[in-house]
Amino acid sequence: MPKWGETILGEAFKMGPGGKGSNQAVAAARLDADVRLITKLGRDAFGDMARKFYQEQGMSLDHVLEDAEESSGTATILVDHATSENTIVVVPGACGKLTIAEVEATRDEITSADIFLTQLELPIPPTICGIEIAHEAGVPVILNPAPALPIPSKVLAKVDYLTPNESEALGLIGGDTSIDPQDFDTLADRLLQTGAKNVVLTLGEKRSVYQKRPHSRIRSPPFSVGRVVETTGAGDAFAGGFAVLWPKVNRWSKRRGTDAR
Repeated sequence: MPKWGETILGEAFKMGPGGKGSNQAVAAARLDADVRLITKLGRDAFGDMARKFYQEQGMSLDHVLEDAEESSGTATILVDHATSENTIVVVPGACGKLTIAEVEATRDEITSADIFLTQLELPIPPTICGIEIAHEAGVPVILNPAPALPIPSKVLAKVDYLTPNESEALGLIGGDTSIDPQDFDTLADRLLQTGAKNVVLTLGEKRSVYQKRPHSRIRSPPFSVGRVVETTGAGDAFAGGFAVLWPKVNRWSKRRGTDAR
């Protein structure tokens, strides 16, 4: 990675659609879910690219809005070839102009959904609006709290499944330095105290931890996907897959009269 003021030569460049909400929606669509993405794009080449891509994925464009004055949101991602880790700079652009009124206009879509999945790359007020609409209608809410931002406890109390990674989890509990970042069980316990009903802590190659109540947890081991090329979008893919699978698991468990875990 370059230091400030330094120029280095890279190995490759590629461009494509992305963003947390977009990645999550595409992951769900590729698992044959009926996805209704709520976002806003600019009237530019990036916006055209995104719309074409969503259509190719079989996704509805009914709530993919347009802002003629703003560019489409972008993320510049640098990937370290040696470690496959990345660093990202996001410029929200048009999606940063999404309004509460525009989310309110999608109320029928949200209240009729099996699940409502959101993240924090959109402005916080309309994001909270979507969470509240879903919660009031009894639609389960999944919040992927990325990028890490402060979220009021009264909002977290309306979240059914909170899915942070390690750094996001530490941010949600106020960066408590008394907690060992590798003590994932204690971290999951503390996350429940923020108000969310369930916590799914994603730990990359280590595993994921599902926590429903203090000291009651499920550890899901990782599985090999072969050589890791780079990790951009990994958490988003997890969130999209979880959003598709969880309603199916709940329906199956209700038929059998068993715990949804």
